[in-house]
Amino acid sequence: MPRWQPRRRVAIVGAALSDCGRVDDKSAFQLHHQASKRALADAGLTKDDVDGFMSASAGIMAPVELAEYLGLRPTYVDGTQVGGSIWEFYVEHAAAAIAEGLAETVLLVYGSTARADLKRKRRTANIGMGAAGPTQFDAPFGHSLISKYAMAARRHMFEFGTTIEQLAEISASAYYNASFNPEAYYQEQLTIEQINATRMMADPLTAKHCCIRSDGGGAVVITSEERARDCAKTPIWVLGTGEAVSHTTMSEWIDFTESPAKQSGTLAFERAGVTPSDIDVLQLYDSYTITVLLTLEALGFCEKGEGGPFVADGKLRFDGVLPTNTDGGGLAACHPGMRGIFLLVEAVRQLRGECGPRQVPGAELACVNGTGGWFTSAGTTILGR
Repeated sequence: MPRWQPRRRVAIVGAALSDCGRVDDKSAFQLHHQASKRALADAGLTKDDVDGFMSASAGIMAPVELAEYLGLRPTYVDGTQVGGSIWEFYVEHAAAAIAEGLAETVLLVYGSTARADLKRKRRTANIGMGAAGPTQFDAPFGHSLISKYAMAARRHMFEFGTTIEQLAEISASAYYNASFNPEAYYQEQLTIEQINATRMMADPLTAKHCCIRSDGGGAVVITSEERARDCAKTPIWVLGTGEAVSHTTMSEWIDFTESPAKQSGTLAFERAGVTPSDIDVLQLYDSYTITVLLTLEALGFCEKGEGGPFVADGKLRFDGVLPTNTDGGGLAACHPGMRGIFLLVEAVRQLRGECGPRQVPGAELACVNGTGGWFTSAGTTILGR
């Protein structure tokens, strides 16, 4: 695989969150606006500087509706939808567009009131995960989203001897990291015993092995090297990207213990010219604890089947050997639906040194990996100062 050589270097110059957690006074559109405004201000730019726009919220014409709401008239637009990994896909798409001169400054934004909608018993729009197309053949077996992840967890246990205590350490590390993040939904630390004692959701995963349901949004601004020189903050360079898709029907998943991050990660690391051992901070989609475990193996941070022992010693804590999901992740900090944008924001903040008590000292390289659907898609991004 030849190393990607873009015509122009590309950087993330703005990154911000909207109000997150428990947000009862704003709509999803307002969260998009708030995140966008903050990210542009972070970059020292205005909406008039934006000529590219990417978003994938619920709705047939989401990017058009949102662009109108935000007062944008972009000439480069992407509304691709592959689940929670889409924000990492968008980084690749934006970088390619900027490198080829099709856009100069691209805004990526997401916002959701998933928690508030549930609280008000308000039904949210269908985002394509119903029993239509190939997924209709799974529907008679009652495959909920969580049950698909539970099947992967149980298979990993069967094949490699992974224990529920090892999986629980992933959640315990997330809660530990969240306790140092004042913006996190939960800020108490939990033990492995407490995590495993919570309500069973889908065997073997209890409630604390599953992501939370919160409100929130985030945005990042990506631009060319030439424009980045004049922005307000230290540019964070997009060094390498990769994307891959796997399956929607469970019977078409060749290996229940392998994430498509194996393919996207290989591409991203080769294009960036770095290896997993070079990475200082890691931001992984953590819809469930098994998501993190399979992703670590797929990206090459440990060998396949060794994820359980690898995480058991607490190395994923922000002060550990491999700081991972330093904000607390989707398990404890924020998960309003499609979390991939939050991974990018936290990675940028870590590389800028803006994370206060949870800051990883001297962080220079970050690996971000989003997972969509039920290991249906994966997008990997390598970022550097």
